[in-house]
Amino acid sequence: MKIGILTSGGDCPGLNSTIRGVCKIAMNHYDMEVYGIYNGFRGLLDDDITRLTDESTTGLLTMGGTILGTSREKLFRKRSSSINDHKSAAMLKTIEKHELDCLVCIGGTGTQKTAFDLMEAGIKVVTIPKTIDNDVWGTDMSFGFDSAVSIASDAIDRLHSTASAHQRVMVIEVMGHKTGWLALYSGMAGGGDIILLPEIPFNIHSIGDTIINRLKKGKPYSIVVVAEGIATPEGKKAAQYIAEEIEYETGFETRETVLGYIQRGGSPTAYDRNIATLMGGHAVELISSGDFGKMVALRDGRIVSVPLAEVKDKLREVTSDHDLIVQGKKMGICFG
Repeated sequence: MKIGILTSGGDCPGLNSTIRGVCKIAMNHYDMEVYGIYNGFRGLLDDDITRLTDESTTGLLTMGGTILGTSREKLFRKRSSSINDHKSAAMLKTIEKHELDCLVCIGGTGTQKTAFDLMEAGIKVVTIPKTIDNDVWGTDMSFGFDSAVSIASDAIDRLHSTASAHQRVMVIEVMGHKTGWLALYSGMAGGGDIILLPEIPFNIHSIGDTIINRLKKGKPYSIVVVAEGIATPEGKKAAQYIAEEIEYETGFETRETVLGYIQRGGSPTAYDRNIATLMGGHAVELISSGDFGKMVALRDGRIVSVPLAEVKDKLREVTSDHDLIVQGKKMGICFG
């Protein structure tokens, strides 16, 4: 069999580990050929494909980024869920030219939707979820998330010493457009005093009261962790808005820090390397058995698969009854 593999959407730690997992098992165990498609789905449009070898995938386990490159190519019509006919024809032509039997698409929520649409167009696909936001529905965790949590938690740890030295309020903004998984996990792991998520409405007066009450208890500084996607007026950035409002509410000196793309970079954690390897291998198992139209997933500690039809239009959101939120509230942490 001939497998095409691509990485799409934003980069994150573990992409190369996953490519390695797919290639090593496909080549060494099943004697399959694997072709790397460059720059996501754009590579199918541009016929930018090369055959991968065991040698070309050596050293990928610990390497950040993706050797295949990535893009956010828009394959959909603005007012339709179907792929643009011209682009669809171009991709099908590339697949037929290289005699690819199927595609392995590695990416987040947008990639899952595109892969489903390709499946509807008659292309055999298997997907692997990738995101630092951990918002892909159907899997308990995606590779890249643990690495991002580790990076964000380390940053929060470092801000504690600065906040303590200057007796300030420090607001740190982490990624998360629509979901607050990264803010929740890094905020709890980093000892955040206030954690704000897109899924949970917040009251700026309650935040101010929390900070003032901490001062009354002899705690002269506070750490506020916010997801970038929280609701803000006038299009203001999350950390900027919260810092300004806290200063207005409390009169305390407040500083903001935006982590930005540093959360996406660098070598993946050991955990991410392992689940990336497992997910890559399971994708090949699905291909070998002819079980297409599935997304590899981690559920209850096991690597399984779920139908793309169930994944494509859903988002995995944080709920207010999540164990970390329940325990956090008991500890006195404010969630808005």
